[in-house]
Amino acid sequence: MKPKFYLMGILILSFTLMGYPQEAEHLISQGDELFLEIQDLSTAQKVKDKYLKALSRVENKYKVYWRMARILYYIGDHTQEKKEKKRIFEKGIYYAKKAVESDPQKPEGHYWLGVNYGLYGETKGVLKSLSLVKDIKKEMNKVIELDRSYEEGGADRVLGRLYFRLPGIAGGNNQKSLEHLRKSKELGPDDPLTRLYLAETYLALGEKEKARKELEYILSMEPDSTWVNEVNKRKQEAKELLQSKKFKNPE
Repeated sequence: MKPKFYLMGILILSFTLMGYPQEAEHLISQGDELFLEIQDLSTAQKVKDKYLKALSRVENKYKVYWRMARILYYIGDHTQEKKEKKRIFEKGIYYAKKAVESDPQKPEGHYWLGVNYGLYGETKGVLKSLSLVKDIKKEMNKVIELDRSYEEGGADRVLGRLYFRLPGIAGGNNQKSLEHLRKSKELGPDDPLTRLYLAETYLALGEKEKARKELEYILSMEPDSTWVNEVNKRKQEAKELLQSKKFKNPE
């Protein structure tokens, strides 16, 4: 006959293991709520900590992998020191790849992999990051195949910006940029970043009045309770662009 303390230990272990998935889901939910309230890097770090704790407890790790890639994108994008940004985006790429490996038929892993590739490339400079262009296109085209509406047309937004930023000799094409950004706007009409990018592409194509309309729309937007700082940032950028020489009438 087994000692009572042995049986008690088995019961405690069983209840502990049963509680792990539930605890993981709670941590993920807490992280998601904080993510929607992000105002600074301090909150972003708390989100990351929630997801990291959930990672060791969750059965379906895909749902944490892509969230880690997303929060690392945010942290890297709001970090000033260049070497640190690069390190953070490298981690974002790592977790996004893990997400893609875990479930290649869902869009989140592909999307955040492409985004982290892109921002990692920006830390290296346009010419040094040209080798990443093929990978970014591959991931975004996969998102379009799986769920084009993800992140309010996020894949088209990324591709539109990519074609705008690339030099012509490396595949840059403002007409392709316009096509993708129009589609992104169709899928997410109230995304201020899409409209800002679209305005810059219109300017590059000489469509000044169309660019002005996009920027004026951004300025008219009233941010909801989430992402207030991000919307206000785009409004400031839109205001500065409208006041720039690009909109001055030639004498």
